[in-house]
Amino acid sequence: MKTRPEQQHEASFVAAFRNSAPYINAHRGRTFVVVFGGEAVQDTDFAGFIHDVALLNSLGIRLVLVHGARPQIEARLRERGTEIRYVNGLRVTDADALACVKEAAGSVRVEIEALLSMGQANTPMAGARLRVASGNFVTARPLGIREGVDYQHTGEVRRIDAAAIHQRLEQGAVVLLSPIGYSPTGEVFNLSADEVATAAAGALRADKLVCLVEGAGVVDERGQLARQLSPAAAEAILDGDEELPDDVTHLLRAAIAACRAGVPRAHLVSRHTEGAMLLELFTRDGVGTLVTAERYESMRQATIDDVGGVLELIAPMEQEGILVRRSREQLELEIERFTVAERDGMIIACAALYPHPEERIGELACVAVHPDYRAGGRGDTLLEQMERLARQQGLERLFVLTTRTAQWFEERGFRKAELKELPPRRRELYNYKRGSKVFIKGV
Repeated sequence: MKTRPEQQHEASFVAAFRNSAPYINAHRGRTFVVVFGGEAVQDTDFAGFIHDVALLNSLGIRLVLVHGARPQIEARLRERGTEIRYVNGLRVTDADALACVKEAAGSVRVEIEALLSMGQANTPMAGARLRVASGNFVTARPLGIREGVDYQHTGEVRRIDAAAIHQRLEQGAVVLLSPIGYSPTGEVFNLSADEVATAAAGALRADKLVCLVEGAGVVDERGQLARQLSPAAAEAILDGDEELPDDVTHLLRAAIAACRAGVPRAHLVSRHTEGAMLLELFTRDGVGTLVTAERYESMRQATIDDVGGVLELIAPMEQEGILVRRSREQLELEIERFTVAERDGMIIACAALYPHPEERIGELACVAVHPDYRAGGRGDTLLEQMERLARQQGLERLFVLTTRTAQWFEERGFRKAELKELPPRRRELYNYKRGSKVFIKGV
């Protein structure tokens, strides 16, 4: 017989696997650009990241990996006694530095390709048989002389060969891009990995840009992780007084640029979190910072397509007796009365308004917020929306019938009322066996 911990572990696994199913379906066939620094490559846990890459590839996700090589380049420069020179955050790449760039980037690329080629039995890569495509996909031009500084062999992206990359992706390969670009005249330029990633994501019309950062990510003055930002909000953070780590600053700028180039979502995730990419991509709230111009969470009038989501939300509360049971048929007939809060495709809150126009009063019913989202003030936002709807319909008051949440409504301005204060039609339907308390509030 299985022990209780074993049963709990199995139940947890099943729940997690089922919850990831919508994302497995949504991500299949999508193009993701993933950028990471050279620090990640020399980390002892880098093989675990490669295993996750293999898993994403096996799920039908089209992957473009962009690697950095800064620590590897600087190590070679120090070995040669060559000056490490940065101006305005950009490396000045002379001939000696370019030799180190070529050597380091080539070494990192080969190391990544070797790890992606593994297929040992009894490892996560067993049977993966990944193909890796790399090459001269990035055309570059020199930065030239800026503010009197000649950046020499430091360049910027001129063009991404999107057609060639798409061809490799269609063949099931993982495409690997290095921070190096080539000119039509045969010159080689040292590039920024985050610029390569941003340009690639835009040119490929990628669905996501995933940036692995060294620290915790984008945190506020209280040390709390910023979970979701619009491009404008992200820019405000960059322009603010709070100092961010250099890599977070660069990658947050990359995320903003990618979103404004048409990439729907960019993610900044700490690479030190075990399974960071999987947690970010296959759980609803992720573990990083999402930068998106899309409305990740919205409140709107429900449609017939929301019936299943509303039923799933309210079912646990119906079982506990907090809410009155509603059949699917009843809910389908009344769904236009409902307002829902939707977060990344999931209904996380709902409420219904049943007006009694003759008495200028409406019933607020079926108020429910998912347990995982009750700390975010969504109940208050939902109540404010229902009060606005009531006013728009010419109503002057709202009433609720409740057995368990009286205090919550009282704290929000509802007063305890008598049954006789309800509209006659609603009094006739009152369930004396249930014994709900009545509360009324002016709107």
